[in-house]
Amino acid sequence: MTDTPGTRSGAAPPPAGGGFAVVELFTSQGCNSCPPAEELLSEIESDARERGQPVYALGFHVDYWDHLGWADPYGDAAHTRRQEAYARAFRARGLYTPQMIVNGTVEFVGSDRRQASSAIASALTEEAAVPLGLSVEDLAEGTGGGCRVVVNYQAERPPERAVLNVAAVERGLENDVPRGENAGRRLRQDNVVRAFTSAQLAQDPGRGRLELELSSELDPRHASVVGYVQNEDDKSIVGVAAVDLSARLTR
Repeated sequence: MTDTPGTRSGAAPPPAGGGFAVVELFTSQGCNSCPPAEELLSEIESDARERGQPVYALGFHVDYWDHLGWADPYGDAAHTRRQEAYARAFRARGLYTPQMIVNGTVEFVGSDRRQASSAIASALTEEAAVPLGLSVEDLAEGTGGGCRVVVNYQAERPPERAVLNVAAVERGLENDVPRGENAGRRLRQDNVVRAFTSAQLAQDPGRGRLELELSSELDPRHASVVGYVQNEDDKSIVGVAAVDLSARLTR
């Protein structure tokens, strides 16, 4: 994920225009087809950082593979529900992993490099419809030993039925998988969604604040907050911004 101008100081101003790509991967450590897709997501994130491109990667770990003997430590039923909402929008017969979705409108098998490259390149040629400003306030004590982050946002001219999605993503996560389809493997993932929330956007003014509850296990030195505006009618993502938490939060 690239840092938009200003994210190193903890605030992302409204972008000046141009295209962007929000890349959502639905995945699971319980699925043996998923590691190649997770590697691809890491490459997308790393390449975007190197090139300074506005590409934002998010790995949503679902929970419906957990019954095979390994409960994904990053899996969440809320992630499964998000994928279900996409399935309804795409009129799909069911869910599958790994699934990659770019800007809410283009979906394909998450390990398909050609499709990913094409979809991202196409997204980068389109104009951002909704400039989004994002900033993160200082860390505060949360519940259950974790912490709470307050996110301030301002969206210009959002669609009538728009939501703001806000995710905390963490890079460089590794763990051993002792059971399930990936038994015996050590998996590494980047931009894993560790916290996620959504809120309806008012059209005038399109600003406010949201709170994210972060696990005590999250390392802010390797984490970012990504906010993106989504049209509820067709699921298209029309604006995005990100803040690197390493510039704002400390242990």
